[in-house]
Amino acid sequence: MQIKNAYRQIDVGLGERSYCVRVGAGVRHSLPELVAATGARKAVVVSARPEEWTPDPGIPFLALPARDGERHKTWDTVIELCRAFADFGLTRHDVVVSCGGGTTTDTVGLSAALFHRGIQVIHLPTSLLAQVDASIGGKTAVNLPEGKNLVGAYWQPRAVVCDTDYLGTLPDRERINGYGELARCHFIGVDGIHRLPLDEQITASVARKADIVMADERDTGLRHLLNYGHTLGHALETATDFRLRHGEAVAIGTVFAGRLAETLGRIGAARREEHRTVVAGYGLPTMLPADVDESRLIALMRLDKKATSGLGFVLDGTHGAELVTDVSEKAVADCLARMPRGQ
Repeated sequence: MQIKNAYRQIDVGLGERSYCVRVGAGVRHSLPELVAATGARKAVVVSARPEEWTPDPGIPFLALPARDGERHKTWDTVIELCRAFADFGLTRHDVVVSCGGGTTTDTVGLSAALFHRGIQVIHLPTSLLAQVDASIGGKTAVNLPEGKNLVGAYWQPRAVVCDTDYLGTLPDRERINGYGELARCHFIGVDGIHRLPLDEQITASVARKADIVMADERDTGLRHLLNYGHTLGHALETATDFRLRHGEAVAIGTVFAGRLAETLGRIGAARREEHRTVVAGYGLPTMLPADVDESRLIALMRLDKKATSGLGFVLDGTHGAELVTDVSEKAVADCLARMPRGQ
């Protein structure tokens, strides 16, 4: 990790697909430098933020509005974007810039992956959730009515620019929502992350994800760790029609992962309680919503990409977190039934 001009830089080394992630206040103003390095002659900037918060890429560009939120993370949005790229005359040597939360970086990233079979993309994540996780690692996807992130592709960005100035513009709920991914980091190799200042938490989360992605770009092994809390989390998002936001759902999923790990004899009661304590310390929810049906959650978890034979969860254990497959539905159902319910 390098520190230059008051920003931190984490390099994601993937050979010809390598790129940098910059973290710091005001770092969005380095966008023209990063765009120039791509060799692009024109750009499309897809932004969910006001014009004054959307930096000029330094070359001729088309600005397209975007709307953050899971309801807009759809195949129809991808088609609309790709048609706009075509109308503007983008070539495969040009660049697309996303500026918004994780749903925007996901949708724009998939559009870039598909247009001309792959066009360069730079992400400017503006939510805490997107800065610590969603914009990094090359996973792009949109949702189907049947489940979350079921249509996607791996497409690494040319750069990621995490300007912490954006965080001051977030509503309280959206800021707290971003803590969900930070809370789960405590259990996947960044012990004590919740005790650091926020900018250091962002950097630590990015660095941990970069290490994992460099070791397992295509999610065949170690990268499963990044899905800690996500098996139930994704199911909760869909089951509540996205009333629960991603970080909130992952937070509940992280608490559940601790309870399930204890049920399976992988950890003791103290470590299980640590899951709840870390999540609650961020002001995140720790209980299942009162109105979700357990059988519906299990049906949705069967669609999870880790559920190749039986249900799969990333769970804590004596030697740390790891993917556990063939978890019985009865064990999951019993654990869900015992979990406290909230509003």
